[in-house]
Amino acid sequence: MKKLSEKEIIELMNKKKNRSEDVEIFKLGNEQCAVCVDTLVESTDIPKCSKLSDISRKSVVSSLSDFASKGIIPKFCIISLTLPKTISKKQVQELSKGFSKVCKEFKIQLLGGDTNQGNEISIHVVLFGNVKNFIRRNDAKVKDVICTTGPFGYTASALEIIMKKRKSVQSFSTKSKNLFFKPKPRLKFGQESLNYITSSMDSSDGLSSCLNELSNQSKKKFLITKIPTNDDVIEFAEKNKISLNRLVFDGGEEFELVFTVTPKNLKKIHTLAKKNKISIFEIGHVSKGNGVFFDDGNDSFIIKDKGWQHFR
Repeated sequence: MKKLSEKEIIELMNKKKNRSEDVEIFKLGNEQCAVCVDTLVESTDIPKCSKLSDISRKSVVSSLSDFASKGIIPKFCIISLTLPKTISKKQVQELSKGFSKVCKEFKIQLLGGDTNQGNEISIHVVLFGNVKNFIRRNDAKVKDVICTTGPFGYTASALEIIMKKRKSVQSFSTKSKNLFFKPKPRLKFGQESLNYITSSMDSSDGLSSCLNELSNQSKKKFLITKIPTNDDVIEFAEKNKISLNRLVFDGGEEFELVFTVTPKNLKKIHTLAKKNKISIFEIGHVSKGNGVFFDDGNDSFIIKDKGWQHFR
């Protein structure tokens, strides 16, 4: 029997819907609200060297990043925990510390939740927010510029260093691990750029997955002409004989925004990015057709969806 992928499972569950979004919009009286849910599981999402306070913070950041891609303001969250009966008081306090920190950092009210016993740590976060307007994944236009809010490759490099003991200079190792364990959702930028972006998605599952999803939903061809990374990532890849494209396109866990914008709004986007101390990478453009392709004049290839998927 063929194994189902995460995307196939989602498609089966959503077969009555004509779109796929990580955030759902609904009306509550006269108010338009947003909700999203995310789950973090110890065996698949938590490296053994992790601090539990970082992990609990990151579990909420994952949902915040989805809100950032839509320009939504977060307000409330509910958190459900599954914990092994061997967990210590100190470990529970570390988890609580991370939740308190992230809620204070982003002005979210923790309403409560549920606690259960299980074989490993599992964190389920439900995030609620207010919506006036929001950005979809399916509105990319021909001639739009494809952008990201930051460089890619650091989080995948961090996992190579942690899991496979890859060689790196200390400064690069520290930088990569910080970006992996302490990500910063682009919440303010997403909210402020809401009216200038045509389509958007958060990159937590990997840049290749993100680009293919935006392309598929918009029914447009995405041509990538620049790899969004920095020299130190290139040096790390070369030193360890790792594919740079794999680190950049297929790594995941970046929590950056990948979005499209009309050329006339590019200047405004760069102004907002500078205000929020974010680097914008212009990596390609949208055209008629379908699929995601790379061509920088020296190299060309199809960018397939090889990002993170459960059940793959």
